[in-house]
Amino acid sequence: MGWNTGMKGSATKQAEKKTRALVQPDAKGLQLIAWEANERALFERQYRLIALFAFVVLAVYIVQLWYLQVAKGPYYRTRSENNRIRTETIRSPRGIIFDRNGVPLVENRPAFHLMLVREDIKDAEALNSVLKDISVLTGKSPADLASVLEANKTKRRFEPIRLVSDIDRDTLARIESRRLRLPGVYVEVEPRRGYKFSGTAAHVVGYLGEISEEELKKDAYRDYQSGEYIGKGGVEKSLEKFLRGQSGWRQVEVDALGRHIRSLQERLPIPGRDMWLTLDLDVQREAEECLKGKVGAIVAVAPDSGEIVAMASSPSFDQERFVRGMNAEEWKKFIADTSHPLLNRAVSSAYPPGSTYKPFVAVAALEEGIVSPTSIVSCPGFYPYAGRKYRCWRDTGHGAVDLHRSIVESCDVYFYTVGMKLGVDTIAAYAKMFGLGEPSGVELPSERTGLIPTRDWKLSATGIPWQKGETLSIAIGQGFDQVTPLQAAMAYAALVNGGTLWTPKLVTRIEAADDGDSDVVKPKVRRKLPVRKETLELVKKGLVGVVNEGRGTAHGIALKEVLLAGKTGTAQVVRMGENVNRKAHQRSLAAHERDHAWFVGYGPAEKPEIVVAVIVEHGGHGSSGAAPLAQKVIRKYLEKSHPELRSRDDAGEQPVPEEAD
Repeated sequence: MGWNTGMKGSATKQAEKKTRALVQPDAKGLQLIAWEANERALFERQYRLIALFAFVVLAVYIVQLWYLQVAKGPYYRTRSENNRIRTETIRSPRGIIFDRNGVPLVENRPAFHLMLVREDIKDAEALNSVLKDISVLTGKSPADLASVLEANKTKRRFEPIRLVSDIDRDTLARIESRRLRLPGVYVEVEPRRGYKFSGTAAHVVGYLGEISEEELKKDAYRDYQSGEYIGKGGVEKSLEKFLRGQSGWRQVEVDALGRHIRSLQERLPIPGRDMWLTLDLDVQREAEECLKGKVGAIVAVAPDSGEIVAMASSPSFDQERFVRGMNAEEWKKFIADTSHPLLNRAVSSAYPPGSTYKPFVAVAALEEGIVSPTSIVSCPGFYPYAGRKYRCWRDTGHGAVDLHRSIVESCDVYFYTVGMKLGVDTIAAYAKMFGLGEPSGVELPSERTGLIPTRDWKLSATGIPWQKGETLSIAIGQGFDQVTPLQAAMAYAALVNGGTLWTPKLVTRIEAADDGDSDVVKPKVRRKLPVRKETLELVKKGLVGVVNEGRGTAHGIALKEVLLAGKTGTAQVVRMGENVNRKAHQRSLAAHERDHAWFVGYGPAEKPEIVVAVIVEHGGHGSSGAAPLAQKVIRKYLEKSHPELRSRDDAGEQPVPEEAD
């Protein structure tokens, strides 16, 4: 037992020794424990700092929320209810259009439009009250204003509606003085077209109109917006892409009444590009004065470049009427006008050319060897064919006629004879060579092609073969022949300039898109005519004789100072029966059944500077109805290079026989 007790005590002591060794670390262990204690203290300090920072941030947020919701709550509540951010379109000013001498034909002016935002109006009763006030201030009937709203009912309520366009300054002042009573109403300012010489060159310059729903669906107008104005005619339409520019925008803050408080940001618009036309305003006005009270067209071109110096169509129209706007009744009356004032007769109407066609038949006959300059044709006053007499315009006939005299006196029988030898297809080939019966490429919309018939055309169009007797009519510019005044002018330009057919040029330069020089539009040659110079000279001598020889059909317009040349023409509207007296027939016709009067002339004859084509609908004979008008236009153009023409008195002109072709 003693031994066991001793053993047990010894074991216990050893165990306690081992335990003390484990509990009491050495020097390294003391360092480790000290390091852990230091790290713990550092962590606790960082934790307290982070907690303090988070508490401070939270406190700031709480204070700010209290400030915004409690202290400033009423202020911001009022702003949120009454003020809105609105994006407004800034229309770009369209490019200015000048004549060739830098005279502005079209400018821009500020226009004030009355706009309405339905979202700013509380209810229907308030809207009706606003409309009544606007009616009193603008003079527009409530029904008209309601119809505008009805037309825009598909728009979203926050989208502005143009209620009244282009209000005057007195109305603007009345509106501004009552703005507090007109919630949702504001005035938009945009550049608006101003036609400085409204009605002058109206068909060339064109006019603007509000874009339609159908146009908005087209790819060409995919960047446009409802209410925007676009070109509807003339160069305003055909050169829209240059003239339009690019709209900008402005973001503004408005109050509950739609009044601007401040602008937030904006992008300025890019103006359209200015352009210079080839028109000469003085010559244009002279042409339009010549057509006053008549229905017809005058085209003047420069034969050495194809530039259009004047293009007049009568009746014309007031472009400002489209800018101001027409009501439904005015528009119906305008459209119902049987004289069709919107029609540009210079390019969109085609007429039988009458005897103005004969020089091209003469060219064909000479080139094909059908006749020589000395070939003689006997004219008894008619051409017999298939048991019928095709009459010459001079009932008594011209006797023995050569090429020169056939042009000077416009002998129909001569051209019946050569026309039958040439045939319809050969005549057509030469006429088309000069650009007749095909698009000219002019920079204007709605150009008519005209018609120069062939055998294939008639068979395709009517299913009936060509009849040889029909060649007689087309040989003197009647029957199926159809040309526009512009085509006639360009064809004669090619005839007198040595055989160059130009593309009509209407724009001489366009302002560059950047800050560089303007883009110059160069003349374009359509084709060089494969016609001998001798042929052209022979025909031109005949055209000089038309004006300057005693038997010439236009000898009454001859000038002493400058040698003129040209060709008269009379296009039948109602066919004259056989054995009918021509003068009696003309007297029996109603005004709308009388012949069309043609003349295409140029000057100076030695070196042509200007070619003028004139058509007067139902004007009678070309010698009396059209030639004097052409002379005035030619003289007006030549006054700048021939000062002696300025003092000439019209009373000195020789009388023109009414029966001349």
